[in-house]
Amino acid sequence: MRLWTLHPSYLDRQGLVALWREALLARAVLRGETRGYRNHPQLQRFRAHPAPLSAIESYLCAVYAESLARGYVFDRSKIEPVLAVTPIPASDGQLAHEWAHLMAKLRQRSPQLHRQWQACKQPACHPLFRLEPGPVAEWERGGIIEA
Repeated sequence: MRLWTLHPSYLDRQGLVALWREALLARAVLRGETRGYRNHPQLQRFRAHPAPLSAIESYLCAVYAESLARGYVFDRSKIEPVLAVTPIPASDGQLAHEWAHLMAKLRQRSPQLHRQWQACKQPACHPLFRLEPGPVAEWERGGIIEA
């Protein structure tokens, strides 16, 4: 599971579709609807939020918005209505870590997109997150966590 801190606009087609699925899975975990992934480290920042379900719905809304911008047909009915949500703090170290990870993926999977983003030195974060100075998040546990 990878719930990117990066803005979803940087993802290739495969990445955006996977993010949609993984964020829906994360919501199911937060709702207690599945037994798998309950202890996944990427869920820590959502669980720490005062309104975890609203936070994940807000996360999904931004992914959905990116899908619309690309002309994709994601199912809007899968997202609950969202009111204003307090942003989740995210470190610039985490964002840089994810950027390097994404660029490595794009180099292999989507070379044209890799070339497009290669000059970007300051990627934007997902609208749910508020960027602040700091190191890579502890939940990364020294490396990229995928499931």
